[in-house]
Amino acid sequence: MVNPSFEPDDFLPQSLSPVKDVKKKPGDKSIFLVNMKEKDLQEVEEYEPYDNRVVDHPTTNTETLLHLMKGSLGTGILAMPHAFAKSGYVVGAIGTLVIGVLCTYCIHVLIDSCYVLCKRRKVPSMTYTAVAEAALSEGPDWCKACAPYAAHIVNVFLLIYQIGTCCVYVVFVSENIQYVLTKHFGLDVSVTEVMTYILIPLVLINWVRDLKYLAPFSAIANAVTIVSFGIILYYIFRQAPTLEGKTPAGKIGDFPLFFGTVLFALEAIGVILPLENEMKTPKDFVGKFGVLNRAMISIIILYVGMGLFGYLQYGNAAAGSITLNLPSKTETLASVVQCLLAFAIFITHGLACYVAIDILWNEYVGVRLLNNNHRFIWEYLLRTVIVLVTFGIAAAVPELDLFISLFGALCLSALGLAFPAFIQSCTYWYYVSDSERIRMIIKNAIVVIFGILGLVVGTWTSLQGIIIKFSAHAPVLNSKDMDISFGNDTSIMP
Repeated sequence: MVNPSFEPDDFLPQSLSPVKDVKKKPGDKSIFLVNMKEKDLQEVEEYEPYDNRVVDHPTTNTETLLHLMKGSLGTGILAMPHAFAKSGYVVGAIGTLVIGVLCTYCIHVLIDSCYVLCKRRKVPSMTYTAVAEAALSEGPDWCKACAPYAAHIVNVFLLIYQIGTCCVYVVFVSENIQYVLTKHFGLDVSVTEVMTYILIPLVLINWVRDLKYLAPFSAIANAVTIVSFGIILYYIFRQAPTLEGKTPAGKIGDFPLFFGTVLFALEAIGVILPLENEMKTPKDFVGKFGVLNRAMISIIILYVGMGLFGYLQYGNAAAGSITLNLPSKTETLASVVQCLLAFAIFITHGLACYVAIDILWNEYVGVRLLNNNHRFIWEYLLRTVIVLVTFGIAAAVPELDLFISLFGALCLSALGLAFPAFIQSCTYWYYVSDSERIRMIIKNAIVVIFGILGLVVGTWTSLQGIIIKFSAHAPVLNSKDMDISFGNDTSIMP
């Protein structure tokens, strides 16, 4: 049985066009629905999506919190000192806080729109792509014309981002393991060979079909990550960080790199709806003290702290991953950190890849194999192919740090900022008063413009970095240089 939470949503054919407005109660400043036919309105109000969900293995609030934190606490936090080196300590701290609050707000907007659309269409849950298509189908006429393509556009962005993230995880884990094997055990192995060694374990962890069974791994990975961060903080504060030689604000031209890094590090938009759809008590996901806010507040504090004090300690010498600034050559403890983080990121690969598998299987492949006797075999084959794709890209592309900055600017500016704001505008377009619509449009337009600017400027800056770096390498490459080990590239970005 396929989890109903991830089944494609069949949209209701009847129109939801409003008939007349309902007057607002005194003091009610919230967005309100306009009145439809009395019978339809009563049915919509009575239908509760959360009460109609049937999940085979629902996750608890704690399990969901662990998944969400693990989905955000990846290699990105290790690049925060490098990001602060681009922005300066004042701009970096304020910028990370603002971006974090904006990301959290957009997640709330997306979940709210999803809930409203589920009530109107009387379905228990929707995926991100279904929400986008449903919202556009209820927006202005020109949006309705684009609705059939919305799901595919969102899916493309999600797949590019999630597969890119998995590629970085493969490289990060392989490089850390390769360093330990060559440094402490004297083994002559390359990063590509290590990738081959971890390929089978990666396939096996991605064969886990239910998030509930990944929760213990997320708990272990979170514990290991916290221990590793504690050791990193020990090195950061072993000598008191100082403002000497540090700048409060960096160059304007470097800010897009800071923006792309922080957005890639903080944003976990791809796992939000799958996590919320799998919860035993989904109402606890939102709210002032809900799972989402508790997770995001903790994540923002960790990112600001790591970025600020890491930059104050290492300054402009802060590497793409702060682990590269640790004295690994002389101290065993620094190597232990690399091993622990390699293990934690390896576990996270299963959660990151879960989203890509969910999209491809439940929206493209699985729906065409509903009556196939070998359906499970095809699902496991797809899971294996996705892992092989991430492995192949990781082994073939040596400059993943530049490509990941590109993924962050290109995908997350759209998925995490612009799309949720646009979805909310379409969702409530015909269901609010004229004054509320104007305020909503202005508010969401600001978010969309900010997201588009981040996408365009961040993507352009990343592409420039790729062109410059590859152009710099091109003249010196010859037949003698072709045996340079892939493992020598340790500039891992988030």
